[in-house]
Amino acid sequence: MNTARESALELLARWPVVDGHNDLPWALREQVRYDLDRRDVATDQSAHLHTDIPRLRAGGVGAQFWSVYVRSDYTGDHAVSATLEQIDAVRQLTARYAADLRPAATADDMEAARAEGRIASLMGAEGGHSINNSLATLRAFHALGVRYMTLTHNDNNDWADSATDAPRHHGLSAFGEEVVREMNRCGMLVDLSHVSPDTMRDALRVSTAPVLFSHSSARAVCDHPRNIPDDVLAQLPANGGVAMATFVPKFVLPAAVAWTLRADENMRAHGLHHLDTTERGMAVQRAFEAANPRPMATAATVADHLDHMREVAGIDHIGIGGDYDGTAFTPSDLADVASYPNLLAELLDRRWSAADLAKLTWQNAVRVLRGAEDVARDEQGRRGPSNMTLG
Repeated sequence: MNTARESALELLARWPVVDGHNDLPWALREQVRYDLDRRDVATDQSAHLHTDIPRLRAGGVGAQFWSVYVRSDYTGDHAVSATLEQIDAVRQLTARYAADLRPAATADDMEAARAEGRIASLMGAEGGHSINNSLATLRAFHALGVRYMTLTHNDNNDWADSATDAPRHHGLSAFGEEVVREMNRCGMLVDLSHVSPDTMRDALRVSTAPVLFSHSSARAVCDHPRNIPDDVLAQLPANGGVAMATFVPKFVLPAAVAWTLRADENMRAHGLHHLDTTERGMAVQRAFEAANPRPMATAATVADHLDHMREVAGIDHIGIGGDYDGTAFTPSDLADVASYPNLLAELLDRRWSAADLAKLTWQNAVRVLRGAEDVARDEQGRRGPSNMTLG
């Protein structure tokens, strides 16, 4: 009889993982300024990164949304140009590693990559500050291949509230609602990770296309503001959207929340951003962890979230968004992108069916992008680009 892990690997060979969020481009920017000779991800980079091609293959990843994130203290034209540099970095990756990575902008591209045995490489912008309050910039990012935008990052912007900032707009402003409508018209998924519950609810009210949570888990299981309340999860079936559970310990394990606040304070005391993944930043993180052992999340912790999300939203509305290379710490048995089989084995042990797991790993994510494409065709047949400005 096959073990659960062997069964997981067999399933992934047919229905690989679509992961909603990986911060490799930012890690490459921070560590080596995109020098792929110094971080050749065709080879083992486990000393520096959570991600490389051999481990993506071992983990059964068939499609990856690469985050073209820039920090929310990057503002104005600086935010735009840095996002363009991130987009360029993904293009460099797909060009250099073309045997393994296939550029993808549509659901059909994702299916073609799966048929070819390559990893579909999509892009998602993380934080609406990156468009500098310009719908034309939003459209330009879409033209360059960006297929979702997270409406905020950790801070509010001029038109949307973040989950981790004091309320300013109490959801979306009028311009924020127009951003959502223009994303629908373009075919760019509205990503509601990082946003406040009021922003989530406003976006679901306005959007005519399925929404995405690229890397968020269940607030009922771990009461962290980055997670999704049950009333929002319950709206996903009517919307058609997908919530992709993340692996970040402080978002999934209640005991890790307070510990991480102390770790973040330690980073600031050393003059470092809490998301610093440079060698110096990681050395500070590891020293703190050695002196202050952290509560350990596991694949079972993440599975608890997925069990709850399936119960509330339904099996057709959940997925996976690991946030690898965007977090200093990972669950003990989900250490890097080679680890997805461990999660699937845990779910198989909980009697999730192969059909359920196929939806979780591949089918739901492909469907949500195709749904956004269908809405965009309809919207473009009815109206042209919006030229609304802020204020």
